[in-house]
Amino acid sequence: MKTLFRNPFILLIVVALLWGGNAVAGKLAVGHVSPMLLTSLRWFFACVFIVPFAWQDAVREWSLIRQHWLTLFLYGALGFTTFNALFYWALNYTSAINVTIEQSAMPLIVFLGNFILFGLRPVKLQMLGFSLTLLGVLITVAHGDLGSLLSLDLNRGDALMLLATLLYGGYTVALRFRPPLHWRSMIMVLAFFAFFSSLPFSAYEYMAGYTIMPDARGFGVVLYIAIFPSLIAQSLYMRGVDLIGGNRANLFINLVPVFGSVLAVVILSEEFKTYHFLALCLVVGGILMAEQGVKKSLAHKSV
Repeated sequence: MKTLFRNPFILLIVVALLWGGNAVAGKLAVGHVSPMLLTSLRWFFACVFIVPFAWQDAVREWSLIRQHWLTLFLYGALGFTTFNALFYWALNYTSAINVTIEQSAMPLIVFLGNFILFGLRPVKLQMLGFSLTLLGVLITVAHGDLGSLLSLDLNRGDALMLLATLLYGGYTVALRFRPPLHWRSMIMVLAFFAFFSSLPFSAYEYMAGYTIMPDARGFGVVLYIAIFPSLIAQSLYMRGVDLIGGNRANLFINLVPVFGSVLAVVILSEEFKTYHFLALCLVVGGILMAEQGVKKSLAHKSV
């Protein structure tokens, strides 16, 4: 198990799988629990689940947490709460196709952010690999017909998802500045900040008369999202960024819509088609190509 936790590629593939499930769950939640309430409940239950395991770590590192509370609050409020609130809100106004296309722009945002702030230039093979993964994503969300992308209409949901993508890309770049906390206490603190920062969103939703209390399906979605995409995936993503950096880790985000399509086949009984296989090959091939480019660059620098 320790060996698996040290392998960034396995970790990030699991993250993409869980986040693919988050996209399916978010669509299933529409009409069964309102998006802002879903966000608050997600982080409330995440706190409940993580506290027994992380409390002692947080007590031991309290002075460090107090010293960096503002940075941690911004991680939780922007990277966790606001991203997810916008994500679930967007799914009420636009299609899953549009959302996955817009989410696939996240690695490019990370590339640009790291270049502008830190002067980190992606090597040519990284950019070519990114292009291949993006092509795989486009094939997936267009259901094998790239011409259908020209007929997509942008609306309020698309604008919300583009903003969410920008926020999470910025969060990934900013993880470079996170304090050296144990991953358990880090996740617990961010979950607390995410929950408390989500309350104003839920309060506004309630006062505006848009709140939908969760039914059985809505509550099931909340529990799934709280455990898997929230606690497990976020922890593994942080670990992956630590091991190989934001540029390389964020490229695995392009596996999310591919896994989302596969999960839709399993959960929603949709047909698995040839373009799913082609897209998966392109995404995996693009990631491998980008990794090869990084290895060559590192080898060249070490000479």
